[in-house]
Amino acid sequence: MKPFKFIISGGGTGGHIYPAIAIADALGDSFSDTKFLFVGAKGKMEMEKIPKAGYTIKGIWISGLQRGSFLKNILFPLKLIVSFFQSALILLRFRPNFVIGTGGFASGPILLIAHYFKIKTLIQEQNSYAGITNKILGKRVDVIAVAFPNMDRFFPENKISLTGNPVRKALLEVGLKREQAFQFFKLDSSKKTLVVLGGSLGADRINQVIESHLSFFSDLGIQLIWQCGKLYYDQFQKHNELNHVQVHAFLQEMDLLYAASDLIISRAGASSVSELALVGKPVLLIPSPNVAENHQYHNAKFLANSGGAFILSENDLKDQFKESINQLMSVDEKDVREKLSEFARPNATQDIVLKITQELKV
Repeated sequence: MKPFKFIISGGGTGGHIYPAIAIADALGDSFSDTKFLFVGAKGKMEMEKIPKAGYTIKGIWISGLQRGSFLKNILFPLKLIVSFFQSALILLRFRPNFVIGTGGFASGPILLIAHYFKIKTLIQEQNSYAGITNKILGKRVDVIAVAFPNMDRFFPENKISLTGNPVRKALLEVGLKREQAFQFFKLDSSKKTLVVLGGSLGADRINQVIESHLSFFSDLGIQLIWQCGKLYYDQFQKHNELNHVQVHAFLQEMDLLYAASDLIISRAGASSVSELALVGKPVLLIPSPNVAENHQYHNAKFLANSGGAFILSENDLKDQFKESINQLMSVDEKDVREKLSEFARPNATQDIVLKITQELKV
């Protein structure tokens, strides 16, 4: 049998890129002989991250619509036409058996052309509120893998498969790594550890409120691992001089970071929410207001409704932050873990691969 060929497209954010890599890794484990080609948007972060993961990627000339800016959108129609031609050429040259999209505007042209070429397709929607690209694609693809229930308000019900979001393999054994994590971060085991996550680039409002409450954390006996983001590290690294604070631009060792944590403050991107449900630690979610369709709030609300997480809006940070931290410290971790476990889907990647296998009829 000839090797199966897969095209995977998704990008713009880590929330689209890392699930794409996880799916590729799992497909490679499931099929003894496979070939992969990633398709992304030129100039976007996938063009750097995908090669680092060991995969080949081709870029197409496409970008999303910029809200409120006519000048930035003036080339959009031309980019869209060019991206369709580029996608058709990629498909004709590579001749994949299956095309997978994980969201972001780069996946739109390649998935649409694949549909018209009669190639099997799957999209993976990470959020509880579907993105515009996936909503368009949903009418045409063969399978729609989703992470949240009740997604039939966006997609045809007969195409939906509730799989969950792919998570990094290393996170499946977080509970066994606590001692290793304390040694790695050189933590005091007698103190509570608060982990702050604002994304790879960082979140300005979260960083500001953390900086203004460093003495508050010290008074509570909390030690802090603060991922402030690459854009803000120069501004906040000075706080590494404090005994109870560690400031990092970005951390690759997410399994050890979660293992070390007793409390977590995080944005509410889809991948983060899926990981936090799996990890099962008390978490305060601060959704980014600067995302399409306010999807981070909808993701956060889903976890908060379980009683296993709390939400604090950016507008309320100044007045309600201390109260929220005290509330976070008062909850029972075992109770939180049980409540969040209902939404944890550790087999999500394998379930997506199974759907692909069924479509391929192998």
